[in-house]
Amino acid sequence: MENARSISACQTIPGWRLIVSDAGRFWAIRNRAFPRTALRAGAEPTVDADTFEEIREAVAAQEEKARTAVEGVSS
Repeated sequence: MENARSISACQTIPGWRLIVSDAGRFWAIRNRAFPRTALRAGAEPTVDADTFEEIREAVAAQEEKARTAVEGVSS
């Protein structure tokens, strides 16, 4: 299992702060708040996962949800 000691400098997610718990669980917290429209659409500014790959996927899903919500208002 990946843990805090095994995170390298290349394991970053732009715009998100990455934390690894003592138990080895990954958490990502968005550096800037999502727009209210995105939050109302269900975008989560904090996600967690078991691996770095899973946390990247979770972040991508939240960013896409936010993008879709904001674009829907702009149209």
